[in-house]
Amino acid sequence: MHIVAVLALDEVIAFDLAVPGQVFGSATTEAGVPLYEVRVCAPPGGVATSSKLGRMRVETPYGLDALAGADTVIVPGHEEHGEPPGEVLDALRAAGGRGARVASICVGAFVLAAAGLLDGRRATTHWIHASALARRYPRVSVDPDVLFVDEGRVLTSAGVAAGIDLCLHLVRRDHGAATAARTARRIIMPPQRDGGQAQFIRHEDPPDGTAALQPTLAWLEANLHRPLALEDIARHASVSVRTLTRRFQEQAGTTPRQWLSRARVRRAQQLLESTDLPVERIATETGYGSAVTLRAHFARRVGASPQAYRTAFRARPPARAAESGPVPGARARVLPAETR
Repeated sequence: MHIVAVLALDEVIAFDLAVPGQVFGSATTEAGVPLYEVRVCAPPGGVATSSKLGRMRVETPYGLDALAGADTVIVPGHEEHGEPPGEVLDALRAAGGRGARVASICVGAFVLAAAGLLDGRRATTHWIHASALARRYPRVSVDPDVLFVDEGRVLTSAGVAAGIDLCLHLVRRDHGAATAARTARRIIMPPQRDGGQAQFIRHEDPPDGTAALQPTLAWLEANLHRPLALEDIARHASVSVRTLTRRFQEQAGTTPRQWLSRARVRRAQQLLESTDLPVERIATETGYGSAVTLRAHFARRVGASPQAYRTAFRARPPARAAESGPVPGARARVLPAETR
């Protein structure tokens, strides 16, 4: 089973700490077989959570040595942005050095940067702290405008809910879109947002009901097979192309073309996973027109060819259900800080 180690440091943000256990602990096969085991790891003596939601102490049977056996290591955010203890940095470097996947939630990126794991890489963090990360670690290319950044074996995410998006993205990478969607439904979340989406939208609520994009987005989803131009989308929304572009930025945090491209690739992923349609037919169904065009867009967004993606994620007959019992989660005991 894939082991996810969640590294809890002193002043850890409780929400960030809980996210990986909630997402990965909810990821199962269709038959209910757990796909991950989540282990909360901490330095000796346990750690205290941030005081924002009331101080607690986290005690766990897993120490820093548990990172050595993890397939994925996730560093949640914590309030202290100073240099982490040397043994923490050594454990993270060792994990990255042996090929484990390493990720951060929110300001956990400061810890990865301190370990040198973000050197020469693109990364993100909460937009409030992005400039501080860039100043302190100039070898890191900080992008303050995105939800998460996937650099292969090293991933970073923005604050709070973006950590959920990142974890769902990892589930999708590991087991495909259907499993990620099933996991999202289980935790009462929409399917994860694309990593390139803006961290926040300045004008989330349109000034009047007629400016809402939702009807147009639904229309686009139903017409992905058509060769839609910006003029077609603007005509449906009854606005000019310029106004359409502005509203997409305000309400969706991206451009119409980018939104459409992501929706088409998502649809292609679903068809590759759930049908035996040839790539040429999928190209037609998703509005790309030719397999060559589909392959180019798909490879740019997914990092693999459609055929390689199908081989990795094509739905298989469900495995036999696991024995009854709780889904593995973040195995840790949380106590009021006063009991220390």
